[in-house]
This record gives sequence, C-alpha cells and structure tokens, in this order.
Amino acid sequence: MKIGLTGGIASGKSTVAAMFAELGVTVIDSDVIAREVVEPGQPALMKIVEVFGPEVLDTAGRLDRRRMRERVFGDKNERKKLEAILHPVIRREVLAQAGRATGSYQVLVIPLLLETGMDTLVDRVLVVDSPPQMQLKRLVARDKETDASARRVIEAQMTRTKRLAGADDVLVNDGDLNQLRASVRDLHKAYSALAI
Repeated sequence: MKIGLTGGIASGKSTVAAMFAELGVTVIDSDVIAREVVEPGQPALMKIVEVFGPEVLDTAGRLDRRRMRERVFGDKNERKKLEAILHPVIRREVLAQAGRATGSYQVLVIPLLLETGMDTLVDRVLVVDSPPQMQLKRLVARDKETDASARRVIEAQMTRTKRLAGADDVLVNDGDLNQLRASVRDLHKAYSALAI
C-alpha cells in the first residue's frame, strides 16, 4: 500500500516522514530525489541550463536553488517550464524506488502530489496541515526568506482548501512534537491494519 504524504511548504512533512521512518516504514522522499536529479552531470540539470541559461548555476556548477526558486515562484510560465523538466524524471525515480520497497506499506513524500496528478499513484493521500501563519514563521526561520518572499512561495502553492479536499487523512501539525508523534503512531496502526 502506498501513502502519498503531502502538505504546504513548511507544514512539517519532513518531520512527519521522519517519524514514520522511525517506526520502520519505508519512506521515499521526492524532495531528496529532486536534489539528486539536478546534481552536476545529471541530464535534468543539463536540460535546466539549456532552458534557463547558465545563470541558474552557482560558481561550483551546481544548481543555485535559491536563484531558481526566486525565478520560478515569481513567474508561472517559468515554473511550468521547470516542472516539465523535473516532474517526469522525479516520477520515474519515485516509482522505481517504490517498486523495490518492502513492508506492508510505504510513505511517498510528494509536496506537489495533488498538483501533479501523482495522487493516482497512491492508495491514500495524507495531508500534513498547519495554519498559514505557522507555515510563514517556519519558512522565514528555516530558509532565511524575507517575509514577502515567503508569502509569495506560500501563495504560489495550491490553496489549503483544495489540498484538504484531496485528502483521505489529515494530520494537523499545530502543537508540539509529542502530540504529532502520537498522531503518526495512530496512523501507523491504521495503515498497518489496512495493508493486511
């Protein structure tokens, strides 16, 4: 059984995924895959440079993620170009890793699960949800974003209402870590039972 874990930026997806991993669940993280496919020498990075120009690279020849993010979050067409390059590559690798996974169920962490139609690849959609003010605060602290740029990133994403409408399960992340861990344990029991 495949659980698609998603949520808005800075909602706590990585924290929740780590908690599932602690319980012995196979976790496949598309963000990790997304970083791997843009390493120097990878075909996806070469295509990005071809489409966006060498200015998206840093001095070491690696993708300048901040520069790229600023460019695509400010322009819907630019974002679509980047997604057209990356999404098929990431999707293939997620499926390849899922095919090799063991256990009664696995968690596929895909931030754009609903936006990209990858929800068709999973049996259940788990949305990690946080209040927008909490997301903003975390994003500013985590990525050293300005308040304005963090708001732009949040506003460029699917609305919270649409994301929640696509959920089979919702994990509210607005409390402390112990509360979140208890919720993950409850979901683990439910998913383990469903996967039998």
